[in-house]
Formats: sequence, structure tokens, C-alpha cells
Amino acid sequence: MPDARYLAVFTSDKAGPKWAAWRAMTKEEQDETAARGVAAVRAWEEAHSDHILYVGGPLGPTKRISDAGAVTDMVNLLTVFMVVKAPSHEAAVRLFDDHPHMSIFVCDGVEVMPVLGD
Repeated sequence: MPDARYLAVFTSDKAGPKWAAWRAMTKEEQDETAARGVAAVRAWEEAHSDHILYVGGPLGPTKRISDAGAVTDMVNLLTVFMVVKAPSHEAAVRLFDDHPHMSIFVCDGVEVMPVLGD
């Protein structure tokens, strides 16, 4: 059976403790942490390249349109996304154990869901 595709969405509470700690850092500390984090993410991507179908990237500001057509700006937990392949849902989730976005950057989780259909 071939591997299934999964959408992985990193989450981050912009009002939570990880962001508060980030904002408390000096610019130099943020830059140093970001440099370490980017290198660690690249290493993670290289180590998991057989599983990555689409590397995705950071998500920007969110706008929402309602069923009535009203457009509003909003803040949600969605921060970064990617598409991976794995033999099971559990295996897909486990790809993200100790991911640098959570261990170095400010993400607090990864939501992983199967991409249904062809």
C-alpha cells in the first residue's frame, strides 16, 4: 500500500507564553535564535526529505469571508504548513517529534490530517 498524503499545520498561540518569551528577547537574541532555528529546520527537512512532498512555508495574516460575504481580518493559530507522505496517520504525526519550529521557534504543536481523494 502506498504512503498517504498528510497536511501538517504548525500552530502557535500569538498571545501565549512562547510568544511572550520571544518578545522579551533583545533583537540580537531573536536573530541568534532565528539563525539556529533556520539551520535546524533545514537539517530536519534534509533528514526527512523522503517524506516531504511540499515544503510549504510560513503563513501570513489571515482574512476571512463569511457566508454573507463579509470580509474581516482575524488571528488564528495557523503558522506554518507542509505536505508529507507516510505509511500511517500516526507515522505522519511522529515525523514532527521535537521539530525545530516547536523546540527552537514559537510553535506549540502540529496538527496533521490526511489529504483525502486523489
